[in-house]
Amino acid sequence: MAAVGTTVLVGQSGGPTAAINASLAGVVSATHAAGLDAVGMRYGIQGLLDGRTVDLDERLGSPAELELLSHTPSSYLGSCRYKLPDPTTDEAPYRRLFERFDELGARTVLYIGGNDSMDTIAKLSRYGGAMGSGIRFVGVPKTIDNDLILTDHTPGYGSAAKFIAATMDELACDADVYDLGSVMFVEIMGRDAGWLAASAALAGEAGGHAPDLVLLPEVPLVEQTLLERISDLMVRKNTVVVAVSEGVRTPEGTLVCEASGATARLDAFGHAAALSGTSRYLADLVHQELGCKTRAVELCTTQRCAAHLASQTDLTEAAGLGAYGTNAALGGASGVMSALERVSDSPYEVHYNLVDVNRVANAVKGVPAEMVSKDGMGVTEKFLRYARPLVTGEPSLSFVGGVPAHVAPLA
Repeated sequence: MAAVGTTVLVGQSGGPTAAINASLAGVVSATHAAGLDAVGMRYGIQGLLDGRTVDLDERLGSPAELELLSHTPSSYLGSCRYKLPDPTTDEAPYRRLFERFDELGARTVLYIGGNDSMDTIAKLSRYGGAMGSGIRFVGVPKTIDNDLILTDHTPGYGSAAKFIAATMDELACDADVYDLGSVMFVEIMGRDAGWLAASAALAGEAGGHAPDLVLLPEVPLVEQTLLERISDLMVRKNTVVVAVSEGVRTPEGTLVCEASGATARLDAFGHAAALSGTSRYLADLVHQELGCKTRAVELCTTQRCAAHLASQTDLTEAAGLGAYGTNAALGGASGVMSALERVSDSPYEVHYNLVDVNRVANAVKGVPAEMVSKDGMGVTEKFLRYARPLVTGEPSLSFVGGVPAHVAPLA
């Protein structure tokens, strides 16, 4: 068995979030506490294959810098969407990566990401085990989509949900200004699962404007049924607000956004990427069929980068999962992902644990049926009980010149 070094190597992958850097801060903090060296992959596994790394001890050596990092949006180290091949088909990337691990003196490798990132950790762990490597591989979860299995929820989701709920309320207030019957569709991220769109229902928690309808990928959309529901609502309401997931599909399984003729681009893992147009298509449909004013609003990337409205619960758990995964790896764990197990909704309590990353990789957790209303166009109280604790707490931010301060970006 090859000797292992004193370096904790960490990378970030997939789409960024408002909390992914808090997980990185947790990894670096735990590494420093263990007296080891922290090195970051620049642009994930793909960048590491090109030999691109950054000394995190030099860049993030103080608690103050780590705190500022926790409140900085996007992926500090940069990201990628690189799919490792099956080593029986192409072993070259694995040989190069393990050469890099040895050059860097890697003792453990942590990868912060979603479904596809867990696929990377699973493959590296299996390959390392087969070749007798002593390096430990651990995944740290993140995704605003909240669709990883074997964990109650994922870092990034709570902050995105908080932003969506607050923005939904503000948009609904704005839409209701004129004495004019209208329908507004607010398009929310969520390729395969509706957790983000469902969070729009939290807009009504403080007496605000919850959406009248919530359309999820888990429930096939029948256009005629939607038109009838909106028509009924407009008899009683001046303004109808609909939260719609970008991944909503027809009963035939076709993405609604493709009904306008658009084609979703596929990423390296074969997933539909850069979805757009669902809200515009539905707004046009309602305008044509019901003759009323309509508007389409896409929240786009603001959902995942709005660190100014992050959830403190989210940031705390993100850092905790990063530190827990690091300590687990240093303790000998490999082929696992740090995860959250909910103990109680009220008072809210979770435990940290480890789960088999091979089971997590490439699986999707949808919104369960018991959290969807019977008509399929809303959520139940069970969902609200689940989501409420995740958006709580407001971080104390540092401001410079009236805007939030962030850690300086890497060159």
